[in-house]
Parts: sequence; structure tokens; C-alpha cells
Amino acid sequence: MRTVLRVAGIAKVLTLAIMLGNLATVRLDPVGSVLGPVHGILYLVVVVLSLLQPIPVGKRLLGLVPGIGGLLVLRASRDRAPDETPPGTYW
Repeated sequence: MRTVLRVAGIAKVLTLAIMLGNLATVRLDPVGSVLGPVHGILYLVVVVLSLLQPIPVGKRLLGLVPGIGGLLVLRASRDRAPDETPPGTYW
């Protein structure tokens, strides 16, 4: 699940960067029309996967941060102490 979260988080950042680059330069409408919904779906995937991580709730909520939320959750889950959240505890 962490691998999927990592891929979705990186893809979310890339789609955001491409959309902002398009907005700042050529403003091609098809780019926004395609990448906007893709970015939105990636946001939802990151939020759901973040909430399913076996880390404290406060760290899981980092997934709601626009743009880099998934990457923040991955970093927070890497930094957690082994006994901070018992295995299998999601809420």
C-alpha cells in the first residue's frame, strides 16, 4: 500500500507542476482539461490511502494537504516509532 501511495503522491505533484507550468506559460486548454480530473482523482486516492496507513490520526490527516500530502504521510510513517501505533490499529 505504501508503494501505491508513493506513486500516487509523486504523480499528484507532477500533475500539479505541469498544470501550473501550463498556466504560467502557454495556457493550453486541453492540458487543463485532461490533467485537472487526473489530479483530482489522484488527490482522492492519496486521501483514502493516507487514512488507511497504520500511523496516528494526526499524521494520517497530512494526506489532506493539497499538492504534497501523500509525500508528507510517507515521511511521517517512516519516522514513527515501532510502538507508537499497534499493528492493525487504523483508527
